[in-house]
Amino acid sequence: MSKIPIAELAPTGTLRAGINTQNFLLVSGRDESGNPIGVAPSMAGAVATRLGAALRLIEYENAKQLGDAVEDDAWDIGFMGAEPARAEHIGFTPAYCEIEATYLVPAGSPLDDIDDVDRPGIRIATNTGSAYDLWLTRNIKHAKLVHAPDLPKSRDVFVGQHLDVLAGLRAWLLREAEKLPGSRLLDGKFTAVQQAIGTRRANKASVEFLTAFVEEAKRSGLVANLIAQHRVQGLSVASLKT
Repeated sequence: MSKIPIAELAPTGTLRAGINTQNFLLVSGRDESGNPIGVAPSMAGAVATRLGAALRLIEYENAKQLGDAVEDDAWDIGFMGAEPARAEHIGFTPAYCEIEATYLVPAGSPLDDIDDVDRPGIRIATNTGSAYDLWLTRNIKHAKLVHAPDLPKSRDVFVGQHLDVLAGLRAWLLREAEKLPGSRLLDGKFTAVQQAIGTRRANKASVEFLTAFVEEAKRSGLVANLIAQHRVQGLSVASLKT
């Protein structure tokens, strides 16, 4: 394990960990005191324990708010998808887990394959600033992205505007499909969101420490145990660095 940079990561003795409460795979509920629980809060607790610091969870309603807040020095570490659009200001570890992102189509849709989606005339509802939305923004060349400010509103836009496709995390789309008769998920994935730990890019020692922590958490079984403990479906341990 790299040298512990507590003076850089938690100079006051308290580690501020930013989490996206909208990601129900990583924040799966709340305890009796109303504090977030799940894989991400548990990982934050493990980092704080390793540092010998107290932990304070900083809650954000979505990934965009969380990522943007790094410039305000609002958190010391943040749990989010490692995306190039965020890497200008955030130094990321390798992924500790990953989440498949795919498409849902309405009843009667002629679309059968992931590769059929990026065509002229196809409209895709997506959640602005999410890791998969950033991927779509980079990679979709012909279809039109219709942005909504959060997950529920992306579903509402998809239904209300009779769009062709709803983009999202597989586990969430499976839930939505149950509410939309005749809808279905396309096989496969268009990306797998790499969930990582970020800190300010300038904090080189912290990035090195957190990278070593994540690799050990995967190697030791900590990440797998947390996924099992919180009974999360749709989340898998990311591969070790080679």
